[in-house]
Amino acid sequence: MLKILQKIALLLWRAWFYILAAIPVISLFPLLLLIASYKKGYPTLFWIARNIWSPFILFGMGFYIKTKFAKPLPQGTSYMLVANHSSYLDPFVMFRVSKNPFVFVGKKEYIKVPLFGSIYKRAAILVDRSSSKSRWGVYERANKVIESGTSVCIFPEVNYVDNTILLNPFKRGAFKLSIEHQIPIVPMTFLDCKRKFPWSPDFGFPGELRVETFPEINPVKSLDDLEELQEKTRDIILAGLNSDIKQRSQKAVAIELAKTLK
Repeated sequence: MLKILQKIALLLWRAWFYILAAIPVISLFPLLLLIASYKKGYPTLFWIARNIWSPFILFGMGFYIKTKFAKPLPQGTSYMLVANHSSYLDPFVMFRVSKNPFVFVGKKEYIKVPLFGSIYKRAAILVDRSSSKSRWGVYERANKVIESGTSVCIFPEVNYVDNTILLNPFKRGAFKLSIEHQIPIVPMTFLDCKRKFPWSPDFGFPGELRVETFPEINPVKSLDDLEELQEKTRDIILAGLNSDIKQRSQKAVAIELAKTLK
């Protein structure tokens, strides 16, 4: 009986996440749409996402962020922000980590979400992962973002919803952009999201969400060295996960693997 009650409480808590995410979007929708439609409105939209939307969700869910910076991210410089991706919380965590405006490279499917999609398609660099033409179009749209001095955020894991793997292999896109535009990469490790709010609705709990950032990686000069840059970035993020004293992500993987054996 206790397990059933715990399961119900967990499902209600996770449902509360979607309610919290929707409230600011619905209540501020006319203002957000107006700002998103304005050509130079993104910094204001980013400020709202970082200082209103994100804390509203995170604090409402019982989470708080603790970031260990290798060094502060300087203002007015474009960076490629790269982190592991294991939770719906990750974008909101990233908003709290970076004070500097950045644009997400995200899935085109999200434009179908009522209200939110109208804003999202104006604020993010969209990619249809099933279309090679769309993937190439990302580079053209990213050019404009980078030229404006805005950073780009990519969660590069392939098949990131597979929680039985600690860190999935990386796609090439972020690293190709870094080389072509010669912008440095800032690797980050999200240490707790995989355990505390995973893709799976079967477990999780509120509390501290730790983030560790690492020294920037200067881009290599040639696309011939793309794979080396890709693996170097992944190795840094993976080392961050493996060196975690609390081993939260490893515990999440163990839970998922145990489920597959039942």
